[in-house]
Amino acid sequence: MDSSPRAKDAPVIAMVAGEASGDLLAGLLLAGVRQRWQGAIAHGIGGPQMAKLGFQAWWPHHKLAVHGFSWELLRRYREIVGIRAALGDRLLVHKPDVFIGVDAPDFNLDLEARLKAQGVKTVHFVCPSIWAWRPERVEKLRRSTDHVLCIFPFEPELLASHGIAATYVGHPLANVIPMEPDRAAARRALGLSDADEVVAILPGSRQSEIRHLAFRFFRAAALIQSTRPAIKFVVPAVPGLLPEIEAIAQRSGMAGRLQLLTGQSHTALAACDVTLIASGTATLEAALFKRPMVIGYHMSWLSWQIMRRKRLQPWVGLPNILCRDFVVPELLQDAATPQALAAGVLQWLDAARQEPARIATLESTFRALHTELLRDTASLATDAIEKVLQS
Repeated sequence: MDSSPRAKDAPVIAMVAGEASGDLLAGLLLAGVRQRWQGAIAHGIGGPQMAKLGFQAWWPHHKLAVHGFSWELLRRYREIVGIRAALGDRLLVHKPDVFIGVDAPDFNLDLEARLKAQGVKTVHFVCPSIWAWRPERVEKLRRSTDHVLCIFPFEPELLASHGIAATYVGHPLANVIPMEPDRAAARRALGLSDADEVVAILPGSRQSEIRHLAFRFFRAAALIQSTRPAIKFVVPAVPGLLPEIEAIAQRSGMAGRLQLLTGQSHTALAACDVTLIASGTATLEAALFKRPMVIGYHMSWLSWQIMRRKRLQPWVGLPNILCRDFVVPELLQDAATPQALAAGVLQWLDAARQEPARIATLESTFRALHTELLRDTASLATDAIEKVLQS
């Protein structure tokens, strides 16, 4: 039991955030909590961004980081289930005022259901993508949570139709990324000139994504460079994956021809003319930076078969889902060949020279999307949590 002193009216909050993206989301939420209740206690599973705000991590967030229906998940299933059971036991002995599960629905929803059944108030931050795939999750969500904090504007109405209370709090990234990114400053930071043609390559933030996508993306880069010898490629990498990315660059024939960065994904996106990017949250970041992109993805055959059967709409990339149209190309699984990926990038580079109106239209679309997602997320989320506490 946490013995730190707290104000009489300050809540004890248990939280679970998995992976770096969940840590960032939870850190933003905790900033609002600290502003509202200075003496609040927060503990559970989290990462460094949460720790900066006084969060006590009983387990580190990377313990929950697995990708898709992978062999890694099967190998680590017992460990992850054991962590969830031990955390649930601990929280039922010393019940928090509220439990907040941040993303990681496969881990959090079962834990929330167990806690809610024992009288603990539960909040889930980030609605699972029931509108994209796995619609059966809506029943589990209703059983597990008292309130959902939604980052997309259409979600509360959808959840209300299923009897689930929810609040739209905006997307945290819309507050972090400027409406008008400074391309020139980003290029200076990376040692690039204003005249350079620049492609940012983002093959994912998980090891399994790197193994499935990096070689394809780097071979696409080689094809692009064969037609545009002066082009520059920047590759932001999660620090722990940099050695593997370097090895794949060597194997792909692109060693020494890529500017590998430690982190700095936002700088790379701000600096580039177009990005070749893995499907995921990074595609929304690219849209908020108002950049043309080609979305690629590849996974194991088993994962692809499961995902394909549970898919509910024609789009996979978040910019396309939110715009309800193929505003940027998606090349998935067998379609994600180096040749097709290279052709998609070259089409955007050609458009910048020959069809500037096409680029301007895309930028305008992404600017409107940014405006729609821009809210005071920390305050709105904290308001909703306070209402749950008072209910």
